[in-house]
Amino acid sequence: MSSNGSGEGAQSPPQPGCEELSSLLAGATGDALNIANEFAEVVVRRVTTRNGARLLIQAPKSAQWVSLDALEIEALTWQNPATLAAMVGNAGAPLILGEEV
Repeated sequence: MSSNGSGEGAQSPPQPGCEELSSLLAGATGDALNIANEFAEVVVRRVTTRNGARLLIQAPKSAQWVSLDALEIEALTWQNPATLAAMVGNAGAPLILGEEV
């Protein structure tokens, strides 16, 4: 899983200095999907990398983004509502503190 604080909106170019995000956006296929409600907004894209397809999820308001492979996406389906509630309750920070990869 890759993430960084330089997320962008659906039509915005990547911020200077964010080579990983720029590289991911260059591999975008198809249209971006915007999902929003009164609490949050995300932009989701399928991107192709040298290691296969990934899902790029960007949160324009917080400028956060994450790139997930198929196993990481599947792992979301293994979670129960309490785990997801804990993630939302700890907004803006990782659920488990640790070193960045």
